[in-house]
Amino acid sequence: MSTILPPSRIALDLYLRRIEYDGDVRPSLTTLDALHLAHATHIPFENIDVLVGRGIDLSPEALQRKLIVNRRGGYCFEQNLLFATVLQDLGFDVTLLSARVRFGVPAGTIRARTHMVLLVTLEQGRWIADVGFGGEGLLRPVAFDPAGESLQFLWRYRIVPDGPLWVLQSARGDAWTDMYAFTLEPHERVDYEVLNHYTATHPRSIFRSTLTAQLPSPERRLILRNREFTIDRGGAAETRTLGDHEIRDLLRKEFGLELPANVTLPG
Repeated sequence: MSTILPPSRIALDLYLRRIEYDGDVRPSLTTLDALHLAHATHIPFENIDVLVGRGIDLSPEALQRKLIVNRRGGYCFEQNLLFATVLQDLGFDVTLLSARVRFGVPAGTIRARTHMVLLVTLEQGRWIADVGFGGEGLLRPVAFDPAGESLQFLWRYRIVPDGPLWVLQSARGDAWTDMYAFTLEPHERVDYEVLNHYTATHPRSIFRSTLTAQLPSPERRLILRNREFTIDRGGAAETRTLGDHEIRDLLRKEFGLELPANVTLPG
């Protein structure tokens, strides 16, 4: 029977069962695409531990225990570090990057680098992989090709240059929106310990004051922020305000999450 492995390794069979994947695991574009889609649609983006002050442990053992064994979710550092470790264990060439989020902030605002992104190099070229952006994020990797677009079910993405930066954008109709900006400077895992500490503990971090759970799928995106629950089907989005009991039921039913009974919900 499989157990949690030592640092820097992931119990692959447990991970594959968690994301309900039984396909090929040889390093290829097909495998990367399939694993990315399976991970993004099975492990929710959520910040419950940050909200209740538990802290976030980024060690491989802790990520396995939380996201795989305990069937929880996590935010970008947890999600993408887990995915990067799986890919590296399978033989993929993965470079760790960081990004400044632009989505949802006024144009021209410069935010800290608080998002993690992966660059995967294959024989066919380079691909941006990111299973940790939440409801608006990627379902599949995006080719690092400024001339191309990536159609992902109901959504479209592209990567465009912006001076010395690269920007991931998503489309709504004919309008493109910046998601985040990044460089190709490689990062080490220890770099995310610093970024994670700020994101998980700083009083002005949005994750300290906003309950969120998000899960994309090919047909819809589920996004909970405090009491506002949105179902986004690409062309139109429906939003409603929930009461405390509804939030707890929703987290359990749609995301497989339990909110601690003593938590006072924000908002």
